[in-house]
Amino acid sequence: GNGPSGICLSYLLSGYTPYFKRHSLHPNPILQRKLEETPEVSVLDQDLEYLSEGLEGRSHNPVALLFDTLQRPDTDFGGTAESVLTWWHEPDRAIPHLVLGRNAPGGAWHSIEGSMVTLSRGEWMGLPDLPFKEWLKQKRRGLRNNRATAEDIAQYYQHYVMKKGLQKNFRCGTVVTSVRKVSAESISKHTQKDLQEDSDSLWSSNEQSTEVFQVDGFFKTVEGDKELFSIYAENVVLATGTYDNPTWLGVKGENLSYVHHQLSALEEAVKNNGVGIMSDPVLIVGAGLTAADAILFAHHCNIPVIHVFRRRVGDPGLIFNQLPKMMYPEYHKVHQMMKEQTAACAGPYERYISFPEHHVLSFGKDKKCILQDKNGCQKAYKISMALVLTGSNPNLSFLPKDGIDLAMDSDQPVNPKRNPIDVDPFTYECTQEKGLYALGPLAGDNFVRFVQGGALAVASSLLKKTNKNPP
Repeated sequence: GNGPSGICLSYLLSGYTPYFKRHSLHPNPILQRKLEETPEVSVLDQDLEYLSEGLEGRSHNPVALLFDTLQRPDTDFGGTAESVLTWWHEPDRAIPHLVLGRNAPGGAWHSIEGSMVTLSRGEWMGLPDLPFKEWLKQKRRGLRNNRATAEDIAQYYQHYVMKKGLQKNFRCGTVVTSVRKVSAESISKHTQKDLQEDSDSLWSSNEQSTEVFQVDGFFKTVEGDKELFSIYAENVVLATGTYDNPTWLGVKGENLSYVHHQLSALEEAVKNNGVGIMSDPVLIVGAGLTAADAILFAHHCNIPVIHVFRRRVGDPGLIFNQLPKMMYPEYHKVHQMMKEQTAACAGPYERYISFPEHHVLSFGKDKKCILQDKNGCQKAYKISMALVLTGSNPNLSFLPKDGIDLAMDSDQPVNPKRNPIDVDPFTYECTQEKGLYALGPLAGDNFVRFVQGGALAVASSLLKKTNKNPP
């Protein structure tokens, strides 16, 4: 995967090494004292468990909190204190690696509608040693309400890869079809010989591993052909995110052509005049941020909306009840619409009706959809199109058994929120498969600011394995 997790890890594996910046002051006195103990030793070579002990914040992963607070010391309190890290390029500590991705560097950010504003503040989208705000300034753009558009972020990630000289490690337009363990002996002798000629190769490590991973897939060439490849590696990092498979409701008629599972379908329909002011309402299912984005988009285009979701409007689990009003005025507006504009009582917003505690029973060929409330009462509505926006799941079809054995609960599919991959919190290595690592949403880190600590943990672990640590 070549989203923010993959890019950040590539930066750390390319010999870019973080040290505590002498004479800088971290607002957390305990962490400050620990950092002052051995400032000449890079953060990658220190004991990450010791440094992250006792840190609290908006992630459950200790190293995610550590790396975030080193880069943005008081950001959760609205502060703008500078990073306490300084970066040195030490090329002799680089670890040879490849970053495979379907699209340009930036991952799923390239498939999100470009004008959408991010949930996170702009500075939280930045990667190490190239502040997002500074990059925006060069583009002569300010941050709207401290937040950036998806297009800005996608461009920033591509720029980051170029600016930091990482592009030689990136192979875009690749699709991985299989990752599996094979015995080193089974790989043909000439492949080994080729690899041995590269002094930095995985074969020249001190203790030769008896098992390696075989990674198979194909490149999409400019002509549109597929070119197959096989790569052998001692370590593989899964950083494929979670946008691949939208969740289905599993109801009758969901596969009909007017039922969609991505926000882009609504944008497309508006562009092609498939829906408009005069059309039947668009049905939007879900109560997360993607559903809210769809409602805002439809509202902006004056398209009538029927909004269906299972929870109560006041449910504390609803994301809207967790966002500060000041920073997220547009989501607050959607939440208000959900509260004030139910089918039972007309409110001030035109062209929108909310159905809390309802679910879809079926979609009919005649574009009639049947809704049911918690008491079993049913209603039918004629709609122009339906958008089921109830989350998404990762696509791990390239792993044996879809990676289910790697999850916390190995009876259930991997899910970033409910059932992430089970990893060691200080190395991010899978507990069930040595040499395999998982980063980002797959390991339960769902925000860009927190995926970077996972990359720090992986890089630290790989450096220890390859003995690239200074004494």
